[in-house]
Amino acid sequence: MRNDLTRFYCTAFLGVRVVASGLLEHVVSTVKDVLDDRDVTQLLIFDDSTGKQIDVDFRGKTGDVLKRLGEQFGDLPDTEVNHQPTRRVGRPKLGVVSGEVTLLPRHWEWLKSQPGGASITLRKLVDEARRAGEKQDKIRESQEATYHFMTAMAGNFQQYEEALRALYAGDLDRFYQFIDDWAPDIRSHIKRLAANTFPEGNL
Repeated sequence: MRNDLTRFYCTAFLGVRVVASGLLEHVVSTVKDVLDDRDVTQLLIFDDSTGKQIDVDFRGKTGDVLKRLGEQFGDLPDTEVNHQPTRRVGRPKLGVVSGEVTLLPRHWEWLKSQPGGASITLRKLVDEARRAGEKQDKIRESQEATYHFMTAMAGNFQQYEEALRALYAGDLDRFYQFIDDWAPDIRSHIKRLAANTFPEGNL
């Protein structure tokens, strides 16, 4: 659940064509201005971070639409102000916290032999592991967002299943090959969602 629904990015499709992209409030305003009621009923809006479809009730004026979205999802524009972390009295300098680490003798011997000693070496190892984990998280989130959007908008396209397999295999060249003949706006959006799946590629 998002705390400020109108402040995230999305893309609206009418058929295979993008009609608006940007903050949700911008997309809603644009759609209300340029589309008639019949077209609005056929519109699909996708969250750019998850690739999932967003259900929007376009009845009434733009303000009415945004108000309903806020009521539905708990729109709280001042969330950042209300949730500032509380500074604890006596917090250790620089945020350093002591704790117990259990290792075998050979591990301690190796740590002690490293430049800077055990503490610095352990911090470096933890930071490296965190960076590796964050990279994998980004890849997984990108794959999932691409999957959700592809399933909704390209599930009946030729070579859809082959493209999915290439996506999860991290095979950029084959992925590009399989989606090359797809509708331009859909293909471009898929490439944008899949950007973090292929961190070494140039999407």
